[in-house]
Amino acid sequence: MLNDTSLPKPVRADLSAPDRTNLIGPLDTLSIEVFGVEDLTREVKVDSSGRIAFPMIGEMEVAGKTSSELAAAIRSKITSFVRAPQVIVNLREAVSQVVTVDGEVRKPGLYPVTNQMTLLRAVASAEGTTEFARLDNVIILRRVDGKQYAGLYSVAAIRRGVYDDPYVYANDVVVVGESPARRLFKDVLAIAPLMVGPVIALIQRN
Repeated sequence: MLNDTSLPKPVRADLSAPDRTNLIGPLDTLSIEVFGVEDLTREVKVDSSGRIAFPMIGEMEVAGKTSSELAAAIRSKITSFVRAPQVIVNLREAVSQVVTVDGEVRKPGLYPVTNQMTLLRAVASAEGTTEFARLDNVIILRRVDGKQYAGLYSVAAIRRGVYDDPYVYANDVVVVGESPARRLFKDVLAIAPLMVGPVIALIQRN
């Protein structure tokens, strides 16, 4: 077990995994606006290799970039054609940036992640818990810099305001109810069964 009371945040490499990624990823839909230039304002879809085609530029590698980074890249490439261009890029549909919600929820599956996604919001995305769900037995699995972590949370305690609703990131796996990962916390729960705070464990090193 770790002394920390929160899971470590993923690094950029963890968020930009090839099959998923608030970074842009394959098959995401982008809204690109160049102020005052209607021909360059459009909605584009990232192809499966993480590229887009854009007028005056051609193909661009966009996977793994943030919206602001892509806007800056487009701006630098069209300055020869457009005077002092102003570019805004928005992620309209994030197909690649998802969290997995499983276990005792009404609709297990993959759900889009936003900047403000939390554990309670992830559970709500799966249409809430089932009637007999173990609300004190919710696991977040997360890979950070090649290491696998698990955090044990109580949805009931979060709803009562006992501790903060933790953020959830792309590629996290949320499991509500009994799961093999819970065995890692057996000794801790025997000592502190009331779950006055989250319990964090490192379950696999590089």
